[in-house]
Amino acid sequence: MGNSNTMTQKATLVVSVTTSLLTTFTGSAIILSIPNISSEFSVSAAAVGWIVTIYTLVASSFAVPFGRIADLTNRKNVLVIGLAVFALGCVMSIFAGSMAHILISRGIQAFGSAMIFATNQAILISEFDQSERGRVLGYSTAATYIGLSAGPVLGGIINDNFGWRAIFTVSIAVALLALALAILKLPSKASVKPKESLDIVGLILYSMTIIFVVYGLTDFSSNLYTLLLFPIGLILGYVFVERELETSSPLIDIKMFLNSREYTVSNITALLNYAATFAITYLVSIYLQMVQGYAAQTAGLILIVLPVVQAFVSPYAGSLSDKIRPFKLATAGMAVCAVALFMFIFLTVNSTITFVILALFTAGVGFAFFSSPNTNAAMSCVHKSQYSVASSVLSTMRNLGQTVSMVIVTIVISLNMGQKALSDAEPQLLTSTMTEAFIVFTVLCVIGVLISRTRGKKVKNL
Repeated sequence: MGNSNTMTQKATLVVSVTTSLLTTFTGSAIILSIPNISSEFSVSAAAVGWIVTIYTLVASSFAVPFGRIADLTNRKNVLVIGLAVFALGCVMSIFAGSMAHILISRGIQAFGSAMIFATNQAILISEFDQSERGRVLGYSTAATYIGLSAGPVLGGIINDNFGWRAIFTVSIAVALLALALAILKLPSKASVKPKESLDIVGLILYSMTIIFVVYGLTDFSSNLYTLLLFPIGLILGYVFVERELETSSPLIDIKMFLNSREYTVSNITALLNYAATFAITYLVSIYLQMVQGYAAQTAGLILIVLPVVQAFVSPYAGSLSDKIRPFKLATAGMAVCAVALFMFIFLTVNSTITFVILALFTAGVGFAFFSSPNTNAAMSCVHKSQYSVASSVLSTMRNLGQTVSMVIVTIVISLNMGQKALSDAEPQLLTSTMTEAFIVFTVLCVIGVLISRTRGKKVKNL
């Protein structure tokens, strides 16, 4: 019996790590292929940007609803369906013959990703005791960050050597492997609260809130009228919260936030951490290519330092969070991220590659000590019947943070460079622009550290 349980735990860990890597990698790996896709389908830069935007929009909007559905029904079934839908979207992308076709296929991928985001970590922590939770979350969270950080790098290499459609071929192979393992090895457990119902009105209000907020922030640079969607989204969000407080079967139990400062702060710091750090890879890739003159693949090999460091350190940080109160490690990790961002402020035209690698190394250590301990801190505050929703809320914080990070970059670049193309900008202008961006990110991260320190009261695991 014990051996069977061990096998189930190993399979669960493999599925969680694989799916965490798969969804974030597929979401970000296509970034460096956008020029090729734009050329192939003869569409504008603004239009082709929707390839990235639609993935974020759909995944953010439906992660929490699917988390609630999974908590009410069967997490394994939702995960399996999500993997199948995700694989279907990848197949459609390979055979895309038009821009509309690829946008539809990306939306389907994101729909499947939302189901995966909602269940993979929830299933993982439900199979392990609290004493091991930090360790296994370390592996899963490391995979998430590696997918985000290494996706553009590896995607660029695949694109250069095999074409952009090959990225989805790789994703299909991994998705089918995870699907087979999930069907054959994961335990099928019924909902802990099968008698509760799904709040359809809340689901609609939540999805509309996220769509309006994310789209309002993402597309405002090309259409200022779009920015009006952001306050509309906030109003809808207020209406959503008011409804959730009154309904007997809420989509998100707002009391999770009201009753646990640690849970609330864990989500806020996740948002701030992603907002402060997500653009590092983007900005440093521009610096390495446009200022230092490295080829794309060489720049990619340098950038890979960050996810590699995190991959090695995250499991250790996760295990440590089983012994030391996780919020303390998360706060320390965010402080290290702030140090890394502060280092990037001093990038100049003459900076050595050693300095760049050292800053990337520091960021990788910071990510590792923040990510899995912060997830551990958040998930320790909720009942096991709410694992999927709680995990989905964290993934939504990640997507919102990514959006905010790129909005900040867009604003800073627009203020400093106007409509000038990156290839036409002088190296000095590029570095001064990056300095301003990294100052903003450093301030955001320091604010995150100060907020994270407000956690303190030990929360009993339910």
